[in-house]
Amino acid sequence: MTQRISIENIGGNNYSIGIIDADGSESTHTVFVNPEYIEKLGWDTESTEDLLKKSFEFLLERESKESILSSFDLKDISKYFLEYEEHMRKS
Repeated sequence: MTQRISIENIGGNNYSIGIIDADGSESTHTVFVNPEYIEKLGWDTESTEDLLKKSFEFLLERESKESILSSFDLKDISKYFLEYEEHMRKS
């Protein structure tokens, strides 16, 4: 199913992520992104929205949008999916 991901900075290191399916159903998620964690993954903090998009694509390959937590810290993904950091790491 085709899904559209929208990302909006809602203040500081907090982002609102919207996922809209082709059938019009949608979900919204609030994600905290620690700048140190972005750097740990080898990303530039200027690329935070790209990292979030790739992270949600990663999640959606593994679970439905309804199964994604409504609010979480980006680093928490690695608690549920051990391969997350390796998958996201830039060399």
